[in-house]
Amino acid sequence: MNLLLDTLLSPLPADGERSRPARLLEVMRYASLDGGKRLRPFLVVETAALFNIPRERALTVGAALECVHCYSLVHDDLPAMDNDPLRRGRPTAHIAFDEATAILAGDGLLTFAFDILARPDAHPDAGVRIELVRALSRAAGLGGMAGGQMLDLAAEGRFGDGKPLPLTAEEIATLQAMKTGALLHFACIAGPMLAQAPAAQREALHRFGTVLGQAFQIADDLLDVEGDAATVGKATGKDAALGKATLVSVLGVPAAKERLAMLLAEAEAALAPFGDNAKWLKSAARFIAERDS
Repeated sequence: MNLLLDTLLSPLPADGERSRPARLLEVMRYASLDGGKRLRPFLVVETAALFNIPRERALTVGAALECVHCYSLVHDDLPAMDNDPLRRGRPTAHIAFDEATAILAGDGLLTFAFDILARPDAHPDAGVRIELVRALSRAAGLGGMAGGQMLDLAAEGRFGDGKPLPLTAEEIATLQAMKTGALLHFACIAGPMLAQAPAAQREALHRFGTVLGQAFQIADDLLDVEGDAATVGKATGKDAALGKATLVSVLGVPAAKERLAMLLAEAEAALAPFGDNAKWLKSAARFIAERDS
């Protein structure tokens, strides 16, 4: 994935581009090439492998998704959002460069994702590419990640009278399914989209992606409570300090861990129709639940 992103984000303009400003490109590369688990592209590749889709197509879709993910990190770290100085064990983009350049780098990564996804490298059938573009735009946008971030800021009390907005466990789950889960869900349904798979197989991976997103967020919230910043690669203890609505804060650590274990079991059950072919996806689910960074 790094090699593909490195090639896509080369200094040479693509067909139809006038130029690639060096400073903007430098920050886009800084935000996307070094560090990161590449979990979302991995899920794209492995769900596509269930249907024997050429790896090159899956990697192209994975690269587009990773650009959206990296853009979201750049913007989430900004002073107006989470105001984080550290990401992946090093200064965040606005600290390493400056705020204006970081904003434009995020904008550049988001829009570049759809440039990548619209290319025939993703799939020779334009109809499939349109389906992928629509699904990723919805995962990233109003009803997905951007909308979830707005709900998260509202819960912190960023608007109106400035008081945190108490949320129920169900409301928190909806927020997190949008903010964090939507991109992970896309990663799991991209494979059957590339394959134009039957409805039953799409539904199985839809369920897997939904549960995986929930598990990822609970694991992330537990890391914020129990993790070590040096290991996690970013500041910890932020959620409580900001008054963020999390399932850990509502349920408590023991109950959150119980729910995480239940979600892991659900994720593995969703993959049953694929048998041993889904072993790497099952391993990914366990990694998400048990990770320390």
